[in-house]
Amino acid sequence: MTTGWSAILASALGGGGDGATADLAAAIEGSDPAEAPPAESPPTDTPLPPADPPDAEGPIEGAEQIKEALQEHSMTLGGVIDKLDSWGVTIGDTRFSVWTAILVVMVLVGIFVIGRLGVRLAHKTLGRFGNLSATQHLLADKLLTLLVWAVVIMVGIDILGIDLTALAVFSGAFGLAIGFGLQKTFGNLIAGIILLMDRSIKPGDVIAVSDTAGNETFGQIRRIGIRAVSIVTRDEKEYLIPNENLMINQVENWSYSSRDVRMQVNVGVSYNCDIKLAEKLMLEAAASCARVLKSPAPTCWLSEYGDSSVNFVIHCWIRDPENGLGNIRSEVLKKLWDLFQESEIEIPFPQRDINLRRNDQFDQLVAAIGQRLDKSVDSTG
Repeated sequence: MTTGWSAILASALGGGGDGATADLAAAIEGSDPAEAPPAESPPTDTPLPPADPPDAEGPIEGAEQIKEALQEHSMTLGGVIDKLDSWGVTIGDTRFSVWTAILVVMVLVGIFVIGRLGVRLAHKTLGRFGNLSATQHLLADKLLTLLVWAVVIMVGIDILGIDLTALAVFSGAFGLAIGFGLQKTFGNLIAGIILLMDRSIKPGDVIAVSDTAGNETFGQIRRIGIRAVSIVTRDEKEYLIPNENLMINQVENWSYSSRDVRMQVNVGVSYNCDIKLAEKLMLEAAASCARVLKSPAPTCWLSEYGDSSVNFVIHCWIRDPENGLGNIRSEVLKKLWDLFQESEIEIPFPQRDINLRRNDQFDQLVAAIGQRLDKSVDSTG
């Protein structure tokens, strides 16, 4: 209460700050006026200095650190960099300059060059391991390539000082779109690695493929890439089949566990010939081909009694299907033709008997033909 009264009294007396007023206030409160604290001057409204506007941050933190390091190394180079850094635009809180763009281009070029050199070095190092099979070598090659590029890209990001957490919102939406767009690409990549690991197909294998018209042919696997398998047919047509298709669809691999392939040659002979002799000549013709294996030896089966011929099938084995089947079939048939000619074995061709039913129209036709023949005879006689 006393404090309140002293304040009221000081205010009533004008608050001029003279000694009498201070003594009177001290007397009312029962204290010594000498011990009273000096009156404080009222606060004045001093304007504060304006706050410095926040500096615009660059999109790449490493650009500023590289700039400072180069400026300490060379004042001339630092002046050039300052000049390049002064040319730019500020969008929101982010500043883009010519120096930033040049640095990004230089780092990207460096990533590409170092990545290519690293891949070549990895390939050369891998080539020293001669105990690896073709499939293991190809699998290791793909994995080393992915590892080298991943390391180089991460080093480039670290040099630029890119804060990936700042791009979390953008990278979430962008990554979702990229994920849907590259779903098949990553699927083919994983499928290719699995195919190499389980060795179901490998470079050099011969598999049956179908073209867009549904015609099936065979081809040899030339290479297994990140996205697709390259298959070359005997017509030098190259098919690029996605790895995922070879993994989920049925594949006819002619050289998966063995390279021996059996092929068939169809032959027909006349009903009037010696069948046993014809069969002997067929086996002789098949065995005369250089690419036909001696073991298993060629065999000859009688398949059916046809309309005009007795049909046989010659079975012969080869070990190099990538060199073609049609050329072997042609060689066997040409050799067999000569053998059949020497032994007078007939290769029949279709024959048809025509039976005409007699009626009035048929009789008129026969009579007209007879009259014309008679006239031609009289004219010549």
